[in-house]
Amino acid sequence: MATRTPALFADDFLFLEAPKWREDRLWVSDVFDHKVCALCADGHRKTYLYVPNRPSGLGFLSDGSLIVASAKDSRLLKYTSGEQLAEYADLSKHTTGWLNDFAIDEHDRIYAGNFGYDFAAGEERRTTSLHRVDPDGTIEEVAREVDFPNGSVVIDGGRTLVVAETWAARLTAFDIDDAGRLSNRRVFADLGRRQPDGICVDAEGAIWAGIYNTGEFVRVLDGGKITDTVQFPGSGISCTLGGKSGKTLFMTAFIGTESDMAAGKRNSAIYTMEVDVRGGEFAKTQIGYKGKL
Repeated sequence: MATRTPALFADDFLFLEAPKWREDRLWVSDVFDHKVCALCADGHRKTYLYVPNRPSGLGFLSDGSLIVASAKDSRLLKYTSGEQLAEYADLSKHTTGWLNDFAIDEHDRIYAGNFGYDFAAGEERRTTSLHRVDPDGTIEEVAREVDFPNGSVVIDGGRTLVVAETWAARLTAFDIDDAGRLSNRRVFADLGRRQPDGICVDAEGAIWAGIYNTGEFVRVLDGGKITDTVQFPGSGISCTLGGKSGKTLFMTAFIGTESDMAAGKRNSAIYTMEVDVRGGEFAKTQIGYKGKL
């Protein structure tokens, strides 16, 4: 198992989630600062959007439009260059906790998770459902009894959805059929005591996962074998693969304790590390959409 050393890319954030690489820029949600930012390859940042109910998951439709999860009011918002941020889907009647992360397949179907309970208020933990949002606005429940669904990604050429179940300390896989329904639920990786947060996939089908409770980032194969680890003194949050070659792993971490987080310390940062296998979604992030966000 390889242990790697990261480099600081950008800091002075509150809590960074859902990094995505798109056309030479890294997009990221600063959840507690209510901002969506984009960073150039040199780390220079620009705030693009203000999301009053806390931005969470990010993703891009096939036309290049940016989708943002507005967590506290359980809405998906859409942003296209030159337009106002607009509601794309309202999941507030379907969720039982804050809207969280999501994945988008090649048909622009969005698979979204939510906390399942009022985590911030200290409610008792309970499972929740995944919902699929179709381009025509249809919202359908596609999986039940998911334990705090967090980062997710579509792999295997659109045939499989992998979801991080944070409190269950596992990555869970589902088959996706032609209609976007999920079946054949199974464990992709049992992570023991490691609680996965955000995830991404590489071209070999391995998952990189930020581990919230241990401060690690791990590369894990289907079946659970861990091939690489990166350690931070705090919480590992989320990650994506990008850069010019697709082999730069961007990792968001919070350096410090949960008390530091609650106190509003700006200890969240982005780190980078060159890896051996490029991102599984790399080609999509470089070509196709020619507009500018």
